[in-house]
Amino acid sequence: MGKRQAEEPLEDVVVVDSPLSKKARVEDFPAQEPQRNGYNHSILPAPVNGYGQKNESRNGDGISVTAQQQEQDPGETAPSHQSPQAEDGEDEEQSAYSTISRQTAPTEGYSDLYLDTINRSVLDFDFEKLCSISLSNINVYACLVCGKYYQGGGPKSHAYFHALEIGHHVYVNMQTKKVYVLPEGYEVKSKSLEDIRFVVDPRLPKEEVFMLDKVAKDAWDLAGKKYRPGFVGMNNIKENDYFNVIIQALAHTPPLRNFFMLEDLSSTASSELATRFSVLVRKIWNTRAFKTHVSPHELIQQVSRQSNKRFDLLHQSDPVDFLSWFLNNMHLALGGSKTKPGTSIIHRVFQGKLKMESQRITAKADAGDRLRFEEAAEVITDTTRYLMLTLDLPAAPLFQDELDRNIIPQVPLAAILAKYDGVQAQEHLSMRKRYRLLHPLPPFLLFHIKRFSRNKFVAERNPTIVTFPVRSLDMAPYVEPNPAAHPVGEPIWYDLVANVTHEAVRTRDDSVEGEAERKVWRVQMRDRARDEWLQVQDLFVERVATETLFTKESYLMVWERRREGKGKGRS
Repeated sequence: MGKRQAEEPLEDVVVVDSPLSKKARVEDFPAQEPQRNGYNHSILPAPVNGYGQKNESRNGDGISVTAQQQEQDPGETAPSHQSPQAEDGEDEEQSAYSTISRQTAPTEGYSDLYLDTINRSVLDFDFEKLCSISLSNINVYACLVCGKYYQGGGPKSHAYFHALEIGHHVYVNMQTKKVYVLPEGYEVKSKSLEDIRFVVDPRLPKEEVFMLDKVAKDAWDLAGKKYRPGFVGMNNIKENDYFNVIIQALAHTPPLRNFFMLEDLSSTASSELATRFSVLVRKIWNTRAFKTHVSPHELIQQVSRQSNKRFDLLHQSDPVDFLSWFLNNMHLALGGSKTKPGTSIIHRVFQGKLKMESQRITAKADAGDRLRFEEAAEVITDTTRYLMLTLDLPAAPLFQDELDRNIIPQVPLAAILAKYDGVQAQEHLSMRKRYRLLHPLPPFLLFHIKRFSRNKFVAERNPTIVTFPVRSLDMAPYVEPNPAAHPVGEPIWYDLVANVTHEAVRTRDDSVEGEAERKVWRVQMRDRARDEWLQVQDLFVERVATETLFTKESYLMVWERRREGKGKGRS
């Protein structure tokens, strides 16, 4: 059966024109067009902020616009892609988002709009700057109302939609420290926001940094709680107390602290490790903090990535192992050389020279005097550099009698320092060795008191207490004389700066043993301005008596060389 032909053409029956193109037309059209087929066609105005029109994600145009606007500054208007034909009045098909109107300045008389919605009590800029939706670290903004991080400030960004959907309008760019109002997109330059900009990246003037150890200064947080800048708690997120004590000790090493507080590492080619450590040190010494503690989350995340998760916040590690890794990687991060000494602040502060003499133990050696160097045998002399000196504890007694069952073994610091007097020898792999320090000694000495040993079966801890003077430790007996570097017979005084201690806490365990030991790390630091000692364990900060410092199991010590011309009782 054939098709029936239409009696009249379709154009004669339906007198309306064909519908507009599926693509949104955003050019400025005249109010009316001439009548066609008896109808008057009015052109609707372009919708505000691009809503009401179909986006072009189906043909890929919207995707490129989104990528551009994720990194776009809110204060900049979206780029326009008009062709020369559009300038001549011809129709050009574009994305509706390219014509969103953004304000470059607040409306007159409303410069403080939305600023009353800022909630400073929820702001915490210590955590890693990642978008809470996309987990991207590019162009991150912090919402000053809820404290969350969002990516981008332009249209189609997560921060933009958060402002529209939730009604939070004030954001700070975590890189430029500029504050914007979204979705309008203009920058806020009110001086009432200076405290927020300072907390994001606290930077003290040079004069104030040099006075930190000379002038006692107290500060108050948002809740009115009093704290001492530099002596604040550090959050133990999971098992990162080993990390906290090392960072606290380094932050109280004056040359290191001053370098990272004054150098602008963000504008140089320094690695992310050095930049994040610099930010954390400045936050520890912040005099205008919103809270009385800091969180090392941002730095420890970088450490975890760079160490291939050898050191992270989920597993407790050894503080000395972490310090050794951190100093060497920080040296390289600051542009230091692997072969040339003194090429970074790390080496200039901690590195020294050590002479090591070794001699092979032969079969003819006296069994009762194996460590005595023989005059006839060859002695091999080497010179090496160190960042840390290891001190060996004498073996703890295995058995105690009835009267001494509650006595903890003790040893003076000078006795274990005798390892470096150039006389006492040790046996190592069929070799007898002796050590001697060389001039010049570094400005700061790191002592590692070796308490833990591991064999094939079990890990053992030596609970011996090391007694030491807080001031005036003479290192001259352990240094080889050199009249050109230091007068022979004159003392070389060192004063204690920080002391990392260990405590074994027994906890109940469901295993066969029934009980297990948990390691607790603390750090004792000296407040130079007040001449007091404070102990920090995670978030807890308390004063301690100078006379009781040695009663703990010292594990790592930081000693500062006294400057020439200062008396024995001064530092």
